[in-house]
Amino acid sequence: MDVLKIVAVIAIIGYVIARQLLGEPLRGKRLILMPAVLTVIGIVDLGKSTQHLAGVDIAFIAASAVLAAGVGVWQGTMMRLESREGVLWGQMPARSLWLWAGFIVARIALNLVANGFGAHVAASTAPLLVTLGINRLAQAAVIAPRAFAAGVPFAPEEDGKSFLSGLTSSEQDHSKLAKGDLRDMFRR
Repeated sequence: MDVLKIVAVIAIIGYVIARQLLGEPLRGKRLILMPAVLTVIGIVDLGKSTQHLAGVDIAFIAASAVLAAGVGVWQGTMMRLESREGVLWGQMPARSLWLWAGFIVARIALNLVANGFGAHVAASTAPLLVTLGINRLAQAAVIAPRAFAAGVPFAPEEDGKSFLSGLTSSEQDHSKLAKGDLRDMFRR
């Protein structure tokens, strides 16, 4: 089971890296909802761990989550955002690969230290999905406000609608946002 989880996480990371380096239209659900779902799945998976979750495990998992969030925020600031054909387009520069490498090396080092402290759940594969989800959510937390501020809508979803399009749809909305009057924006 652990080997399968490691292979799945490596595949997810490889897929995310490839898509970000090539650049793509950014869809709100993929940017925001998918990492949230991944985080929830990770938390549920962590709760199903056959080993008892001790205080030292929680401390190391929290440290890993903080590390994941920090790298995600940094990735979010590095992503180039632009409007292409009227929708949001994002691309990571190649130099962002060092963030992934640093994140992976730090995660391995944290696992080794956690194991030395007897935090066997934290040193296992159980926290992998939750930390990956937190990383992606942190990146989204930086990218989404940048997109809203630019006024560029997310690319349409499969149903043709743009996720959270009401937040970036017009100059009138931007003036309401500047005035703090959000009621009309959410009535659509």
